[in-house]
Amino acid sequence: MSKTTRATQFLAKAGVAFTVHTYDYDPSADRIGMAAAEALGEEPCRVLKTLMAEVDGKPVCVVVPSDREVSMKKLAAAFSGKSANMMKPTDAERLTGYHVGGISPFGQKKLVPTAIEEAALAEPHVFINGGQRGLQVRLAPADALMALKAIVAPLVA
Repeated sequence: MSKTTRATQFLAKAGVAFTVHTYDYDPSADRIGMAAAEALGEEPCRVLKTLMAEVDGKPVCVVVPSDREVSMKKLAAAFSGKSANMMKPTDAERLTGYHVGGISPFGQKKLVPTAIEEAALAEPHVFINGGQRGLQVRLAPADALMALKAIVAPLVA
């Protein structure tokens, strides 16, 4: 497995300090983020999942703890929209250039507005997908926020 991806290149170019961590990706896992947390020996609240959604028909990226579910109402409100829904996997892959299970908010093909769950900012470090199945980057949540020019909002149910 290559540890250099568009995501890691994006972070390096942004001057963000991060480390790369790999694990055995299980495509049959019910909850991929939870499986990643277990494989890494980390609390699920520190292993963030990257989801692609639409708010009022426009694409957005959402980063939340792997043990939580996104509230569509809160997601819409975070982007001053009326409604939100999850993006179809094929659309998410086409937009980001990554495969489902390996979607990273960093280095996506098309830059879209990103929101990070506010609770994640209280963690000393977080793990976020590094752009490949079984690859996570560990970094300070404030650095992820800065690199993504993301908004912080309450996003989980």
